[in-house]
Amino acid sequence: MDKWFGERLVKWYEKNGRNLPWRADRNPYKIWVSEIILQQTRVEQGTPYYHRIIKQFPDVASLAAASEDEVLKFWQGLGYYSRARNLHTAAQNLVDSNNGEMPDNYEGLRKMKGVGDYAAADIAALAYGLPYAAVDGNVCRVLTRVFGIETAIDSTAGKKEIQKLADHLLSKEHPAEFNQGMMDLGATVCLPKQPLCEECPFQDKCTAKQLNKTNDFPFKSKKIKTKDRFFAYLYIELPNNKFIIKQRLNKDIWQGLWEYPLIETKEPFATETLFQQKSIQKELSKYEKLTIIGETKEIKHQLSHQTLHARLIKCRASSAKTEENERIISHDEWDEYAIPRLLELLTAEKENMFDNTKRQK
Repeated sequence: MDKWFGERLVKWYEKNGRNLPWRADRNPYKIWVSEIILQQTRVEQGTPYYHRIIKQFPDVASLAAASEDEVLKFWQGLGYYSRARNLHTAAQNLVDSNNGEMPDNYEGLRKMKGVGDYAAADIAALAYGLPYAAVDGNVCRVLTRVFGIETAIDSTAGKKEIQKLADHLLSKEHPAEFNQGMMDLGATVCLPKQPLCEECPFQDKCTAKQLNKTNDFPFKSKKIKTKDRFFAYLYIELPNNKFIIKQRLNKDIWQGLWEYPLIETKEPFATETLFQQKSIQKELSKYEKLTIIGETKEIKHQLSHQTLHARLIKCRASSAKTEENERIISHDEWDEYAIPRLLELLTAEKENMFDNTKRQK
């Protein structure tokens, strides 16, 4: 076994590892929450959310007892909201089937909804000291560079090769320190671009550095295709300073979150021609005496596989017929609902635009 790798890594981690709150007491619940947050979120962004979620839901039972809307509200801004729903469902399942206790073995952790191979391995190692190597993007980058692995990491063969190597290198005596060290090394030193090779404990062993090809590793076989979507949000003012919101129910981005009524088009649109389309007029017929007041500039919002082009059109109506997933609320109630980040940006843009208009008048 190549003990040199694990020994160097653990020694480096003990001196350079980050002081992260979920590492403090090895509480499996807290580690689990942190793992789900960090699946698609950087540590710097995710840490404040970790603190607020743990403060509101300090254990499995309190998380399970909350409503989905409440959980989504505390998750608001992190994106990839299926993570929050999976976290909530898994907590409810643990209360129903395991007295609210976290599993203390890899197999039990892996069965939890939303917990994949990496999270199960990392929780098992960090919380219970079990010898499981956790492999994520940081680990792939470190290992492919150090050992010169040219197999595409997004292929089945590449994933198996990296996992097998990580399992082989894992320090059985210090699995938690090994996994956390790999994460920290990839996140702070072995960076995707312009890695800090002089600070790396493997600089004398690193194939990519010796070849002066660090930016070529890891290899990927697939390019992510993105698609463009065009959103026209309607902020519809009603009497008594109220407006309409609608919950997203389809299996699409932001399922379960709330937004303004939405018209989505396949191509860029002009508001005047958009409202003249027969299909759109039928949708708008439920708003009595609808008039357009103005619109914000377009905001471009990038998701992993999608580019959203969104505008908010401010309208006024005398009354409205609402559907089951729609509500008429006041501005004081707006903060009670979980909304996508894009809606925060558009709302701020609306307020700035129309406040400026009022001041100019």
